[in-house]
Amino acid sequence: MSRGDVYLSEKESRRVYVMERLMEGVVTVKEASCVLGLSERQIKRLKAGVKERGIAALAHGNRGRKPKHATSKEVKEAIVGFAVGKYHGASYQHMSELMKEHDGIFVSAKTVGRILKEASIPNKHTHKTPRRRRTRNRMSMEGMLVQCDASPHDWLEGRCSKLCLHGAIDDATGKIFGLYFRPNEDLLGYLHVLKQMVEDYGVPRSIYSDGHSIFFSPKGDKLSIEEELKGERVKLTQFGEVLNQLGITHIKARSPQAKGRIERLWETLQSRLIVELRIANICTMEDANDFLCDFKKRFNSRFAVRAEDKEQAFRANPGLESLHKIICIRSHRKASNGSTISYGGSTYQLLDSKGHVVPLKPKSPVCVTRHLDGSLGALYSGDYFKLKAISSDSNKKAIQEENLENKAKPRGKYKPSMDHPWRRSINNTIRYYKNKKSYPMNDELRETYTP
Repeated sequence: MSRGDVYLSEKESRRVYVMERLMEGVVTVKEASCVLGLSERQIKRLKAGVKERGIAALAHGNRGRKPKHATSKEVKEAIVGFAVGKYHGASYQHMSELMKEHDGIFVSAKTVGRILKEASIPNKHTHKTPRRRRTRNRMSMEGMLVQCDASPHDWLEGRCSKLCLHGAIDDATGKIFGLYFRPNEDLLGYLHVLKQMVEDYGVPRSIYSDGHSIFFSPKGDKLSIEEELKGERVKLTQFGEVLNQLGITHIKARSPQAKGRIERLWETLQSRLIVELRIANICTMEDANDFLCDFKKRFNSRFAVRAEDKEQAFRANPGLESLHKIICIRSHRKASNGSTISYGGSTYQLLDSKGHVVPLKPKSPVCVTRHLDGSLGALYSGDYFKLKAISSDSNKKAIQEENLENKAKPRGKYKPSMDHPWRRSINNTIRYYKNKKSYPMNDELRETYTP
């Protein structure tokens, strides 16, 4: 390209022909305005510019100039470096937020995407065309329906063994009510999530979950018609018992799409939470659970929406003491002869509020409660007691002492009283033989004889 050459776009090249005809007087300003879709005032400006500088006046004035708000080369290189290193796996939007929070770089998500596309860095968070499904409207009030599920994943990217994240999300607002890591999907993880929700917000009206055996008994669909007519019901699971005591309705989802709100939450968290755990250098399950407390607040402030109804459907928290006794894992035992119970390979005694040992009737039922903080308790005859661990030696000694007390004492040699008929008959026999001067007096007769 030689110096002085001007390249025009297709749109600008059309203006050249019209402006040449206008300069020649073939068309008027009004006609040129109609053809080019510009105002007559703008046509006059272009005509004056062509007279002064020629066809180059039709080119845009900013062509070849760097925009004032353009992203600098240093920032572009930093963004590319973050995408393959520090913020690897983050979406464009999440990366924009993280750079603003940690690095002081203020760029939009679209700018991040444009820079990474120019650098040929693929984005795994591309949006697919949504499938047409019949959608269910959100609940009108917060706390009316809570979706509950767990997601096993390599949340710490190899810095720790794979963990399972348990969570609960509100259907009306999309607000996270509880998150908790466990090595596997289990009852303890869901109880921690339930406790977080009840303590922070209150008791929800209903919980929506899949058909896992933690939630529903596998025998639920196996009752015969005769058993149903007799009124028999499948026993509730441990989690079902807790919900029943709190007065929460438990609804079973028939497919993953039915609880799609929490299924989509896992996709979001597997993108954002993993990156933030990496930035915070979290390497243990305990540290990850501590990190979730602050993460929930930031996530809800970013993604939660307002419910249609301002009122909430939560019921009041029953109180920390009652909640401590309700949200726990229960195991049933029978009392031994020594007023003790066995649990977890150890022997325990029940203590009342004054610290005294509670006597237990042998083989009476005792319910052991294992609380979320690791402490143990027991329910006996409708009352709650603390447990005290005792050593095996003291346990054997207590049982032996109780056996000795209960054991029947051996009967000694019976001696009849002086006026007993047996003694009278023996004395008469002795007197009879004594009068005859010959009688068989053995040792037994001598002992019982009274002259």
